[in-house]
Amino acid sequence: MPLNQAPLPLAQSPRAAADARRWVARLIQQLGRQDLLECAELGTAELVANAILHGAAPISVRLRGTASHPRIEVLDGSPKPPESPAHATDSDDYLATFGRGLSMVAMASVAWGASMEPQGKVVWFEPASSMDGHPPPSPVFDSHVEPAFAPPTGNAVPVSLRGLDVALAMTLSRQYADLRRELRLLAVAHQEAYPLAANLSSMFADYERHVPREVHMAVKSARRAGAATIDLEVSVEPEAAPLLSTMMEMFDLADAFCKAERLLSVQRSAEQRAFHVWYLNEYIRQIGGAAPTAFNPAAPPIGNQQVS
Repeated sequence: MPLNQAPLPLAQSPRAAADARRWVARLIQQLGRQDLLECAELGTAELVANAILHGAAPISVRLRGTASHPRIEVLDGSPKPPESPAHATDSDDYLATFGRGLSMVAMASVAWGASMEPQGKVVWFEPASSMDGHPPPSPVFDSHVEPAFAPPTGNAVPVSLRGLDVALAMTLSRQYADLRRELRLLAVAHQEAYPLAANLSSMFADYERHVPREVHMAVKSARRAGAATIDLEVSVEPEAAPLLSTMMEMFDLADAFCKAERLLSVQRSAEQRAFHVWYLNEYIRQIGGAAPTAFNPAAPPIGNQQVS
């Protein structure tokens, strides 16, 4: 079973914690990290119980991070952060922010925290090898801040996106958000171990500033309307072309690291990659003066990136 797989859906029932614990234990063992097993199982059970008591459906668990720093995440559909307990009296206790029930998670982790996402929240932890011998870490709070976006200048180039596949665009957007979040968390929680994560995160932010935001909005509207494909007219600055070329290489490199399980995220599928390459190439080609080309899902994939 691959380690970088989709989340495990969980029912809002008493057996959910046990199901999640067994699933996580199997993956931790496959990583060869038996030293983390006890804390991983304990922390997982606590997070799932907290999601059932204070969160909302849908609830799921997933493994992210890297082989050296595996991170267990529990997702739920509530936009509210974990609630403070009514009986908490120590205002200086940072655990009161999350609730006394998560104190066990802190003691079983080397890092932990929460992310607020558009679909709800993610509470996560990186299991420790023991609950003894280390102070509970302070939580890491993560959220995605949209980069500043400048309106098009007089030099902006019109770009026609023909036959944009709505379903592929939506799934690719979710995959991208997951990858983007991985870089943010590595940069925040393990800056010394992954010094390039901050630089890559900055590069991704620059990429987001150059890609027209109206594409995502149009795709969401098309999905609600039940459209399979759409045609869009947008504009992009000429200086975006070299950045988009570099980002195509970065996305392939990220896929290769996911495939090699150096990064425990889910890589793009062949269909997602083909769509992504077409999408970015349309900007690059049309900036250079080429005519629009409609997306063709039957077209052969372009290029291949390997990680040894």
